[in-house]
Amino acid sequence: MITLEVQQNQFRLAEAFTISRGSRTEAQVLTVCLIDGAYRGMGECVPYARYGETVSSVTEQIQSVAPLLTSDLTPEALLELLPAGAARNAVDCALWDLMAKRSGTPVWQLLDLPQPEPVTTAYTLSLDTPSVMQRKAAEHRHRPVLKLKLGGQGDIERLQAVRAGAPATTIVVDANEGWSASEYQALA
Repeated sequence: MITLEVQQNQFRLAEAFTISRGSRTEAQVLTVCLIDGAYRGMGECVPYARYGETVSSVTEQIQSVAPLLTSDLTPEALLELLPAGAARNAVDCALWDLMAKRSGTPVWQLLDLPQPEPVTTAYTLSLDTPSVMQRKAAEHRHRPVLKLKLGGQGDIERLQAVRAGAPATTIVVDANEGWSASEYQALA
């Protein structure tokens, strides 16, 4: 029998993170631990309000599978126990981690995949005024990719300011549903 533990963690962000739909100053993270004897598999998730998830609802979903956790549970079987979403993500990650630790085999080998290569990730600049975004772009110009959170009016000025602050960096934009179809076409 596998024991399940779920813990809520709250992390204050170094500064407010703003997108077109609002700002946040903290992250609510649920950590799942699956325990099978001496082995512990870890996974985590962030409940996403955009999809109707709350810390409480996701915690309840995670706890609902506790009586169904057996040592021979597979990730494929888990697909039938939980709907797609934060809860299933956390339990799935914990299950893969547990399987890897029990077998002494990395997850990529369990999946018969090639050894992972380093991945380039984007550093996200929060939606702000053009001058603040330019300053932050300059601070992070050493990063290979900057992802800009945009949100409508003033976006051209924001983009120009970021380009001035980080002239050699690849830029990716993300308006988080903040653009209409006509705004997108005008900016494309």
